[in-house]
Amino acid sequence: MTTVIFIHGTGVREAEYNKTLKLIEQKLLSQRPDLTVLPCLWGDSLGIKFNAQGASIPLYDATLALGDEEEDPEIILWQQLYRDPLYELRVLSLKSVEGSNNPFGEQPSDRIQLILINYQPTPELNALLTKAGITEEFTPALAKVTQSEPYNLALSTAADSVYEWCLVISRAIIAQAIFDSQEKEQYPLILTDADLRDKLVESLTLTLTEPELGLGNWTLQKISQLLQPIGTNWVKRRRGAITNSVSPMPGDILLYQARGEKIRAFIRETIANAEPPVVLICHSLGGIAAVDLLIQEQLPAVELLVTVGSQAPFLYEINALSSLEFGQPLPAYFPQWLNIYDLRDFLSYIGANIFPNQVQDVQVDSKQPFPQAHGAYWTNTATWKAIIPRLP
Repeated sequence: MTTVIFIHGTGVREAEYNKTLKLIEQKLLSQRPDLTVLPCLWGDSLGIKFNAQGASIPLYDATLALGDEEEDPEIILWQQLYRDPLYELRVLSLKSVEGSNNPFGEQPSDRIQLILINYQPTPELNALLTKAGITEEFTPALAKVTQSEPYNLALSTAADSVYEWCLVISRAIIAQAIFDSQEKEQYPLILTDADLRDKLVESLTLTLTEPELGLGNWTLQKISQLLQPIGTNWVKRRRGAITNSVSPMPGDILLYQARGEKIRAFIRETIANAEPPVVLICHSLGGIAAVDLLIQEQLPAVELLVTVGSQAPFLYEINALSSLEFGQPLPAYFPQWLNIYDLRDFLSYIGANIFPNQVQDVQVDSKQPFPQAHGAYWTNTATWKAIIPRLP
């Protein structure tokens, strides 16, 4: 009687594992009731744990609870601008029009447009751009911002006092230049120097308009109301709780790479207690562990290895697979290998190009975005259409 063993991936613990195992059992036994499905839950006993009760984490105990301290609104703002340089302009476009502008005369937006249409940096601003490392990106960034829809929408709300609009536009231009430099895989000084960044924004703003004290705070207040929960201080205040929730996933990977022999021994023992022939269905890190084990040891009971959302081929290509250096072939005794991947699962890789004639890749489509796609294989009919006909 064929035995199927399910080996889970990183970050998985008992509650989640049992749900997935039940689903896998249902899918398999509905078509092959003769199968025996066995668990291989290594995460609870061998996954990461805080061996010193979080002693390495600053204020671990204190940050398990919620705090009341609020983050600096400007930090929250830049957190958004680094992702979307036009974000603050989008917010500013929500502001109601102020003042009593003459619809037949010059509008505040006209004054801003006139300055920016043929804008050239002053020598002082050029010096700061050079120091910041974004001289080449500045002019294209200015064009992107001033030709964007959020810019035009925000400009339509401009009041007689244009300082706030010029400040927001300046931040958008500098943020766009930073964004563009990163897109080119360049990492200028401004990325790590907030004082230089703010000085550059101030200098640019003052070339566009006169300073006005007490203005320019509307968008910061609005953004603070909208985004306060995602600020860095929110993370700092909850660092203990957040570490508890997110550390198993990267932590298990690091633990396996450093001390994976215990996890492999656990899998080997599960195989030894199973009735052959044995099929291993492995997800993510579980596939890496199984590949390592089957390379290091000849286990005749295992007739089929199924890796799902696996990184084993990738690790081999970059010479990071602990059991086999790049360029060395799989051993002759390695079992039949089926590798299932999804193009939207960015943690899944293909093996046939790496191990010709030794791995069969099957592509499935979960119709889920990443990272959901990484865990969506088990409800996908195509996954089981690939696995079940190959079972001994």
